Amino acid sequence: MIEAPHDAPSDAVVFFGATGDLARKQIFPALYRLVAEQDLSVPIIGVAKQGWTVEQLRGRAEESLKEHGIKPDSDAARRLMQLLRYVDGDYTDPATFTTLRHTLDPARRPLHYLAVPPSLFATVAGGLAKSHCADGARLVVEKPFGHDRASARALDTVLRRYFSEENIFRIDHYLGKEPVQNILYSRFANPVFEPIWNRAYVQSIQITMAEDFGVEDRGRFYDETGAIRDVLQNHLLQVLAVLTMDPPTGEENDAERDQRANLLKAVRPLDPAHVVRGQYDGYHTVPGVRAGSTVETFVAVRLEIESWRWAGVPIYIRAGKRLPLTASEVLVIFKRPPRETFGEIVPVFSGHVRFTLSPDVSVGLGVRVKVPGERMVGRDTELILTRQPGEDRPPYQRLLGDAMRGVGELFTRSDLVDAQWRIVDPVLNNVCPLYRYTGGSWGPAEAAQMIGQDGPWHDPNLGGQG
Repeated sequence: MIEAPHDAPSDAVVFFGATGDLARKQIFPALYRLVAEQDLSVPIIGVAKQGWTVEQLRGRAEESLKEHGIKPDSDAARRLMQLLRYVDGDYTDPATFTTLRHTLDPARRPLHYLAVPPSLFATVAGGLAKSHCADGARLVVEKPFGHDRASARALDTVLRRYFSEENIFRIDHYLGKEPVQNILYSRFANPVFEPIWNRAYVQSIQITMAEDFGVEDRGRFYDETGAIRDVLQNHLLQVLAVLTMDPPTGEENDAERDQRANLLKAVRPLDPAHVVRGQYDGYHTVPGVRAGSTVETFVAVRLEIESWRWAGVPIYIRAGKRLPLTASEVLVIFKRPPRETFGEIVPVFSGHVRFTLSPDVSVGLGVRVKVPGERMVGRDTELILTRQPGEDRPPYQRLLGDAMRGVGELFTRSDLVDAQWRIVDPVLNNVCPLYRYTGGSWGPAEAAQMIGQDGPWHDPNLGGQG
């Protein structure tokens, strides 16, 4: 294993799975923006087993740019096309990697992006090593990182055989999203939050990721994955970590990841009694879904963090498909005073901070204000501290650019992956009952029963406060 200087930029980009959907939907637009905005000028080599030529790959890239509203005849698009190369071959054939090594010359610090199924990670990593394409290289892998804790550890052992940890970049694109970065910044840039961001003042936390669409054309993939593996184990636990971790210390790139890891290692593994799994009516009609499948399309859980800062604060997370709308938010609910000065019955959501992650990005503060008149009575309102449109910089652009520079802050480290699987492992593989729910609802009624006196759930509302 030959290592390149950790801060040396990559001098080539190789992406396996160049003819697939991820390349069309995410990678080509990200590469275009890196060319247009950051002057990317290194060779970009697509690898796939499709029988294509480089001209066909360039045609696919042009189609992708058009789908994203980018003119393929722009200067940056033309430069991207000139940088593209193509290697066609089977990932199990050593000749494919020999051809890749010749195509890479004279590059010595390539970035290899594995936009392929996880079952091929070990095969491709081994092929890269045997052909010396791994020498001085970085490796980017897409989620999912394993199917459970044991398989994730086995995969990590294989990858570490050929690449050092600092040169493995595990993408969870949620960490690269502007709204998630907004949580991190808002927490630590505003001193008003720190004194009250703990168990003494926080009553509970809710995180919701709702989608109004179903599984659509992802039936086969989703039926092997489910909501727990697809979004809870990775995206939503990372959001929880950013929301509740301690401030990073020091200036090293790993300072933030250290704190996220410490937080996730303190989360108690899920108790099946505090998990509700649901499946929307009609799921079995989706192409690729097995007859009688018991895979969940909705999940709601109750978590606890065993730390001095958060001990005793219940955390509720839910995610699902075919819900009333598509939106994601985080709600931190503050404790009421021991006695209501004006004798009112105050709703549970009265005092809160709400981070909206999608479709827009906003931070709202829930307060009560007096209703005009002689009586000392009030009503709840939400002060919008900031509101802005959604993504202005696609996460894949940010993540690919960071990986090329060897900056791992927004990527998932092996101990983070292990901590996430440790949390969900006890409730995988149909351990918990499955309940049906109607599309357009907020999931099975059992989710409301689970949250109990800490509820109700706060339902996102695209028109403002729910």
